[in-house]
Amino acid sequence: MKKWTKLGAVISAALLVSAMAAGCGSETAPTEESKVEETSSAAQVSSADWDDIAAKGKMTVGITYFEPMNYIDKDTNELTGFETEFAQAVCEKLGVEADFQKIEWESKEVELNAKTIDCIWNGMTITDERKENMDISVPYMENKQVMVVKKDNLEKYQTAEDMKGAKVVAEKKSAGEEVAQSDEFFAEADYLSVDSQAKTLLEVKSGTADVAIIDYVMSIGSLGEGSDYSDLVVVDGKDFAPEQYGIAFRKNSPATLEKVNAAIQELADEGKLQEIAEKYHLEDLLLVKPANEATNSDADATSEAAASEEA
Repeated sequence: MKKWTKLGAVISAALLVSAMAAGCGSETAPTEESKVEETSSAAQVSSADWDDIAAKGKMTVGITYFEPMNYIDKDTNELTGFETEFAQAVCEKLGVEADFQKIEWESKEVELNAKTIDCIWNGMTITDERKENMDISVPYMENKQVMVVKKDNLEKYQTAEDMKGAKVVAEKKSAGEEVAQSDEFFAEADYLSVDSQAKTLLEVKSGTADVAIIDYVMSIGSLGEGSDYSDLVVVDGKDFAPEQYGIAFRKNSPATLEKVNAAIQELADEGKLQEIAEKYHLEDLLLVKPANEATNSDADATSEAAASEEA
């Protein structure tokens, strides 16, 4: 009886080892059928966003109001601005309508992932963190952060020492806020956040804040003679955080991204993008150039390099 018991134990152990080996083999070597299913599933996910947009016949564009990007024209009471016309031109290329939805900037990614909007198209700074969380278009415009003060205070805020105790305001979750909270120049200032860039200018104008940190492009469209903020000015020589703008879509939306990037390049090639930028005095900040212009620039650079080597 003892011999039979030992033999049975050996056989059972052998069967168990065989079963475990078979199980491991199935995990490390998926069948061709399972591979096809996984590839098909990934393709369906990547094209889902564009399929949804095409089915609706419109792209819901998340924006906030700030000149000269997206704002309400006082004469017509209609939405206008560089980003507004840019989005409309791209959507026309794609055969869909641009449907603009005002959002709170600090909630932009929540709105995007909840699918209440299809994209964020509002002078959005491209960062490494945002590239990890969203799909972002080609950079189309450069920007920087600037200080805005009352004309009477222009000489008052020139150094980090001057900023001690000054009330500094920026839009919450914006590049301006990042500068206010991390740049040593503002280390001794008192920081206040508001929910839009437009409100930062109101705070300075009313005297409840001393310095606003805003996008340079906003200063172009919002300040100067004849504007509501003719008594405010940009502090020369105080530029921060050079950056680039991009359009953000939900993560894993390559089909949408490819179509939008192609439409942007078409608009640049046709001169339409330049035309829209010139209307809002932003042409010098454009990054997307006509393909032939870019080719010529590369050729010129190559020629200059060759000439330098010969010399």
